[in-house]
Amino acid sequence: MYSVDRAFEILRACFANGNTLYLCGNGGSAADCNHIAAELIKGMNRNTTGLAAVSMCGNVAAITAIANDIGYEWIFSQQLYACAIEGDVLLAISTSGKSKNVINALKQAREISVKTIGLTGPNPGDDFLKYCDLVVSCPGANASEIQEQHIKVYHELCRRLEEDFFP
Repeated sequence: MYSVDRAFEILRACFANGNTLYLCGNGGSAADCNHIAAELIKGMNRNTTGLAAVSMCGNVAAITAIANDIGYEWIFSQQLYACAIEGDVLLAISTSGKSKNVINALKQAREISVKTIGLTGPNPGDDFLKYCDLVVSCPGANASEIQEQHIKVYHELCRRLEEDFFP
């Protein structure tokens, strides 16, 4: 669980400095991004004043405008370019570790000094690995098994963050 401990430390530093967590992913991972943001904003096990988290999967107007005018592979990187600042963190979720729009977001994050955590399966692509400051790789034979492990990881992170910031 070393990588989960390190992810917690990166996220803790982000929030302690008043920064924001951005999240991106596709399909079930996009739903996970919305779930994580909600847990951090409202509190997972208790009502809290919340931590700043933005799912870049939820703004349908921005996503469709970027996809239509620029290209689907840029839907997350464009949002980061417009909103993220140094000290923020990107949590990029991809069960395959090969999603082009997620990799582009990781590249953009690197360009603007945003730390990156990748949450993926057992065999991520080289570009995913190259642009992540930290990779949390979960076992599984298919997307649903990997996503089940992702839920355990992000619930653990949310629980620990909530206990740390709102004892």
